[in-house]
Amino acid sequence: MNIQTILTNYSSFEEKTLTNRFFKHADITPLIDQLPATFSIRTLGNSVKGRSISAVKWGNGETKVMLWSQMHGDEATGTMALFDLFNFLKLDNETVKLLHKNCQLLMIPMVNPDGAAMFTRRNAQQIDINRDFIQTASPEGKILKQSRADFEPVFGFNLHDQTTLWSVDETLKPATLSYLAPAYDKALSVDHTRENAMLVIADMFKELDLLLPQHIGLFDDEYEPRAFGDNFQKAGTSTILIEAGGYLNDPEKQQIRKYYFASILSGLISIASKSYEKQNTANYFNIPQNNKQIFHILIHNLVLDGIQVSVGINYDECPNIDGMSTYKSYSIQDIGDLSFCDAYEVYDAQHCELKGSIKFNKAADFELLKEGQIILAFKEGSLTV
Repeated sequence: MNIQTILTNYSSFEEKTLTNRFFKHADITPLIDQLPATFSIRTLGNSVKGRSISAVKWGNGETKVMLWSQMHGDEATGTMALFDLFNFLKLDNETVKLLHKNCQLLMIPMVNPDGAAMFTRRNAQQIDINRDFIQTASPEGKILKQSRADFEPVFGFNLHDQTTLWSVDETLKPATLSYLAPAYDKALSVDHTRENAMLVIADMFKELDLLLPQHIGLFDDEYEPRAFGDNFQKAGTSTILIEAGGYLNDPEKQQIRKYYFASILSGLISIASKSYEKQNTANYFNIPQNNKQIFHILIHNLVLDGIQVSVGINYDECPNIDGMSTYKSYSIQDIGDLSFCDAYEVYDAQHCELKGSIKFNKAADFELLKEGQIILAFKEGSLTV
């Protein structure tokens, strides 16, 4: 059963109670408690605010694989994909049997439940958990670090979200997914542990590129000495980073989660079947690099100060105080020749009238009219039309 066939039945195992990125600890706890006896549940500890952090164990195989999500509270796609995976693993098919026989999975959804409560990156101590490996000042960091030490996984899946402004080199398309075998030193050395992560990713890319052509990139592998992925790689766990980026008309990442799930499952199949051993690292390095050649909004052929320019506009997504939604603050990020760029929304300002002013690095505050009709408008950074 290949990934494409599995995804044709995705609706049958998609976790339908998770419909946007703003679910909380209280939403996922019942889902964990309701898992059947084939899953073993253990509370690993509590967050700063006393919310439980649970581990879900499944499978009887020899190869240990650890998967963890939502170290950053506002990066929820990996958690959604893990709950889809839980439902898939309840099924009776050859893929599930392969995984059960050959792998033992330890899955930790929502490492940062306090951050998820407010939909913020950091925990309740204002610490970025993924920069806390060395000091481990956060209880969540301690839990994650100890879990790897106790379980001793051969492979690890580090599940994150990235900004929607990453694009895939030479495609001008959003990097909907990005993969990486994190570096374990400044020299970006490749030992057997990191090589195995690269080989699994090469298998994943081969499968997912058929489903998401030109939408998958290789994330920047700059060494970060405080990060968990880099240090788990150093400790001997072949670590695979998956990042969820942007996809047109999918703000809540409900399409992306399907491909995210497929990435995880593809990686697990590669590990369980050992197909990665037949891969070549050249296929990993041939994955296109991430870059930033897209904007959220791009306006071409706009006359400013007597010259024709393009204007690139991006937004910062900021959580509302209830942690249940966000608001977007738009600003002017570039002015000039942007002919080499693209955007989620593109406007042609030829024969248009501009009301207001456009200032670099300032909040968007203008109206663009065509034949007297407003086609795009901002007020002090807020999109109004």
